[in-house]
Order: sequence, then structure tokens, then C-alpha cells
Amino acid sequence: MRFLVTAVVAYLIYLVLTVGSGNILLWSAAELIIGAIFALAVAALVKNRYLSKSLRMLNPVRWFIWLIYLFPFFFAMAVANVDVAYRVITGRINPGIVKISPNLKNDMALTILANSITLTPGTLSVDVDEETNDLYVHWINVQPDVLKEMPRDYHAICSNFPDWARRIAG
Repeated sequence: MRFLVTAVVAYLIYLVLTVGSGNILLWSAAELIIGAIFALAVAALVKNRYLSKSLRMLNPVRWFIWLIYLFPFFFAMAVANVDVAYRVITGRINPGIVKISPNLKNDMALTILANSITLTPGTLSVDVDEETNDLYVHWINVQPDVLKEMPRDYHAICSNFPDWARRIAG
């Protein structure tokens, strides 16, 4: 089952990346064949690496929640872009590394959070404490009054990203 799911997902990703380059629907015959070969090769190599035994991330409800999450994420990203531009123009930065404790229980949720933080301008996920699942984040503007509430109050750094990661992968 994991092999089949991985092959289908790899093939769909390949088709999306090569859309519009042929004459059979939107692909050429050679691309469809090569895509299938590559998808089978990828599935053979990584089927045990990326899919757990439960296959819970294939649940359509989780994908729907992830699609909803894109709206607050893109809004936070836009706000962070404006903030970083302001800090670059004015020179008002106070960079530092802070520790947050998002209380995420599994690796998938922690990966979603770390990627969301890294994709948001002004923050970068640096390290994970594997024993406690605490995350170390480089922040462009460390605020001294916010540091008093760290690592439990993570909202100043990553808003409600951990809550969304918990909903998606929890």
C-alpha cells in the first residue's frame, strides 16, 4: 500500500511540474512513460521513509485543514514581509536565537511548524531539542519583554502556527 501511494503521489507531482509540454492532453507520450518510470523508482526508494504505518496524512480532512491553514499563513507572511522591509530600511533590528516550546507530539507537526517559521521572513528554525521537542528560532527582532514569557508563549514569534500544525498532523 505504501509503495502504491508513494508512486501515485510522485507521479502526480511529476505531472504537475511538466504540465503543458506535450500533445496528449497536456503531456507527450514520452513524458508520461518517463514519469511513470521515475515515480516507480522513487516509490521503491522512499516508500518506507516518508509514509508511516498509519497513513494518517492521506486523510482528506487533514488536506482540507492544510488548505485552510494557507490563508492565515500567507497573511502572516505578508505582515512579516512588511515588518522585515521596515527593519531593513530603518536599521532597527535586534537579532537573536530564542527557544520556544510548542508542545507538539509528533515529528510531522514539528516539521510543519519549523517549515512555516522558516518560510516566514524574519525568522529561521535553527535547531530542535529532540528530547523535549523545543524549537530554537533565529528572530530578527528579539523583544526583551517577550523573552520573559518564553519558551511557553510562542505567539510573538510564530503566531498560531503550532496550533495549526497540531490540527493538521496531530
